[in-house]
Amino acid sequence: MTVIARPPTPIDSDAFRSLLRRQAATVTVITAAGDPPAGFTATSFTSVSLHPPLVSFCLATSSSSWPTVARAEHVAVHLLGEGQHDVARTFATSGIDRFAAHPGWEYGPHGVPLLHGPVAWLLCRVTERVTAGDHTIVLAEPLTGHHGEDPPLLYHLGRYTSLRPSTEE
Repeated sequence: MTVIARPPTPIDSDAFRSLLRRQAATVTVITAAGDPPAGFTATSFTSVSLHPPLVSFCLATSSSSWPTVARAEHVAVHLLGEGQHDVARTFATSGIDRFAAHPGWEYGPHGVPLLHGPVAWLLCRVTERVTAGDHTIVLAEPLTGHHGEDPPLLYHLGRYTSLRPSTEE
C-alpha cells in the first residue's frame, strides 16, 4: 500500500487559538514596579528549571504593560485562587488603572506590587527576555515566595473554572 503524504498546511491564528483554548491553565497575575506599576493576567506562566530555579511567562509587545515589564528588574507572579475571578478580570481589562480598580495589594520588596490572597506568589529577578513572534518570553529566577492550600483558578475553553483535588487514592 502506498501512502502519499500531503504537506501540512499552516494553521491559521483562529484555529490555533481554538485549539489552545482546550488546554486548562492556571490563571496568574504578573506585576512589576514602575511609574505607574504594571500588572496583567496571564495563562502563559510555567516553570522552566529546578537547577537553577527559573520560571517564564509571555507578554505581547503591544501590551500596555510591556514598557514597564521590558525595564523591570523584578516581577511578582501570583497564582490566583478559585475565588479570585474578579482579580483575573480586572488585570485582564485594557484601558483602566488596574491597581486603582483592585485595592487589594501593597508594595513589596523592590517596589513590586504584591496582591492579597493568591494561592501562591513568587517574587522573581528577571534574568532574560527572548523575542518570540509578537510576544516576549520573560525568564525569571524566584527569590522568595509563599503558598497556601486553596484550589487554583483555571482558565479553560474561554472561561474561568476551578479544580477540586480528588479524594481518591
